Amino acid sequence: MTKYPTMDEVVAIHFRVTEKTGGSQGVRNWDLLASALGRPQATFGGEDLYPDIFLKAAALVQSLSSNHPFVDGNKRTALTTLEYFLYLNGLQLKATQKEKVNFTLWAENEKPTIEKIADWIKKHTK
Repeated sequence: MTKYPTMDEVVAIHFRVTEKTGGSQGVRNWDLLASALGRPQATFGGEDLYPDIFLKAAALVQSLSSNHPFVDGNKRTALTTLEYFLYLNGLQLKATQKEKVNFTLWAENEKPTIEKIADWIKKHTK
């Protein structure tokens, strides 16, 4: 069974990330945060829209980054939440800091498909 981060955990991640790396703290829009956290769990007709762990991870990181639920640090929070989500499910992101930065910028600026994001995550996960 897939484990998901709670809203409280993601808000705590956001505060920790902005405390360590700078930026304004706070939730800009709670509904956008709830939407981003719910997306990986979405179903249609009783079937998961994101049927494997990497598609779920991609949906989570893409939504947190693009929904901009926080005042600042959305991409950093999205990346750290991705790592936490993988950890909850017995996996670990194996990428250099530079690869992680490039990934978040690519995912935000190039708007790749969810499948391409999932492929990157899978390639960099142990």
